[in-house]
Amino acid sequence: MRLSVIMPVYNREAYVGAALRSLLRQADAADLDIIVIDDGSTDGSVEAVRAMMDDHSCIRLFRQDNMGVTRARNSGLRQLKPEAELVSFLDSDDISPAGRFGADVELFRKNPDLDLTYSRMMLVDKIDDGTLEPMADSNSITVRGIHLSAAIFARRLVARIGDFDEDFVQAEDTDYLLRGFEIGPRYVLPDTVALYYRRHAGNMTRQEDVQSREFLRAIYKSMKRRKADPSLRPIEGIFELDKLSDWRAL
Repeated sequence: MRLSVIMPVYNREAYVGAALRSLLRQADAADLDIIVIDDGSTDGSVEAVRAMMDDHSCIRLFRQDNMGVTRARNSGLRQLKPEAELVSFLDSDDISPAGRFGADVELFRKNPDLDLTYSRMMLVDKIDDGTLEPMADSNSITVRGIHLSAAIFARRLVARIGDFDEDFVQAEDTDYLLRGFEIGPRYVLPDTVALYYRRHAGNMTRQEDVQSREFLRAIYKSMKRRKADPSLRPIEGIFELDKLSDWRAL
């Protein structure tokens, strides 16, 4: 199956190579199409991506002026090819675990009516960029959190959800996931670990005041949508929101 993975990049020279390698090692599990959107990087991110493109034709690089991650994600959606059957995302400082695609893509092969898989994520503070695995002395938490990379979307569901809301500075992924679940997709919740979320000083989520404000705005907009349209589904029993405080502590 053709799986397109959208990766926004902004000044991630130190991490983007490992992120790409974590996808490429799973090329036997799906027909990979990796869409890299460089959002006006000023470091060596573009060169790091280009260094891998000669040997890996599945990587496609597109550049734009710095407009923020939300617009970069929308740019990635516009680059989806007609033959894309599945869509996922990976941030350029995170890692896709070995075997993740093999486990989750197989669910789509077995069930053509499936719209979405939503798996677990591991937050970890030390990753070995050689093995692409958490280091033995790392701190980690595994949860079913709120992250785009935990999801694999059927292309038809992406078409129904539409673009990311560009009014968001952060939590555009929360808003997108809420909109996706609200419309009642056929989904499963595998226990697969879908990503290693690399905790480091440059994480956008370190801006806790912005993160909290935008997250609450996404929840409020979901409540307004569901009040205006009773056909939309409530989001219950999916995200482990009670563990959010543990995320911040890591």
